[in-house]
Amino acid sequence: MKYYLIAGEASGDLHASHLISSLIKEDPQASFRFFGGDNMLQAANSKGAMVRHYRDLAYMGFIPVLLHLPTILSGMKQCKADIMQWQPDCVIFVDYAGFNLNVAKYLRQQINNGKLNTKLYYYIAPKIWAWKEYRIKNFKRDIDEMFSILPFEVSFFENKHHYPIHYVGNPTADEVREFLRPSRCSGEQASILLLPGSRRQEIKDNLPAMLEASAPFVNDYSITIAGAPGIEPEYYAPFIHNQEGIKIEFGKTYDLLSNATAALVTSGTATLETACFNVPQVVCYKTPFPALIRWAFNHIIKCKYISLVNLIADKEVVQELFADRFSVEAIRNELHNILPGGNARQQMLDDYQTVHKRLGNECAPDNAAHIIVSLLSSSQKH
Repeated sequence: MKYYLIAGEASGDLHASHLISSLIKEDPQASFRFFGGDNMLQAANSKGAMVRHYRDLAYMGFIPVLLHLPTILSGMKQCKADIMQWQPDCVIFVDYAGFNLNVAKYLRQQINNGKLNTKLYYYIAPKIWAWKEYRIKNFKRDIDEMFSILPFEVSFFENKHHYPIHYVGNPTADEVREFLRPSRCSGEQASILLLPGSRRQEIKDNLPAMLEASAPFVNDYSITIAGAPGIEPEYYAPFIHNQEGIKIEFGKTYDLLSNATAALVTSGTATLETACFNVPQVVCYKTPFPALIRWAFNHIIKCKYISLVNLIADKEVVQELFADRFSVEAIRNELHNILPGGNARQQMLDDYQTVHKRLGNECAPDNAAHIIVSLLSSSQKH
């Protein structure tokens, strides 16, 4: 069968590449076309063709999107035309809601007009439970099946909005389990790991406070920064200039987590990765206009927490120091509480077990691929 995938950023490229590998196992005759990246190209190998690289379209924030709107619109037009020409058996959208929902709306119109016969599937649901909940109408209208990687989304989509979805497992949990199969722990742990984000602005905002908060512990713990892929080492140099005992490592995040005592983490997938390695953590996220952001979080944004760990557990497992709660002193105090001997460490480790249980042990891409191929095979018989 013919599969068309659309991923618009690095994480989507990674997750989509694993899905491609799983689809090939389920359907050895599979062929692919996609908007994506190098991981997807490698996974598809001779079975696939990349139409456009995600880096041509990966703009975030109002101003960058506005400045590059002609490029984005031309990408949408190219994508729609290419799908219509290739006539795939299914189109699989991977996160990247703004672009993908626009394409899905167009494709649904073509299907309704009899010009296209394809199924529209969504792998990794956009986080509309936090923002732009009105988009649920787009999913109900345009998407045939939704595949979720976060267990709490089942309640949001099915109970609140009466939209059935498939929870297939969590790929981050899969990847950590795979990494830990051969024991990588080198023994006694005595390190504080700093994960200040994957974008320059995040690093600029969060790393100085993380370094200052961890400084008093430098005699007892090694302090290491996990360098982000795509960020050159020179960018970090001004932050660690004249600071003794600070190391920075690139491409070794899982190795570092497997031997960390505690971590300071900028919100995002890294919070879930840290929990999967059973490393106590403090979530730190500096924002502009902290009082305004706190008001928006309390009155507009429709979720109780910013970290995936707390959202999955549905309780405050890890401290979230963002907006008006972000300060060096607060970070330092919470770090002290989760280090060995601290009064919050064991409770956090115990609460991580709830997170592990709710994530389950399923292999997300394998599950999704099995369901997708089964659905397509069934639809072609009727």
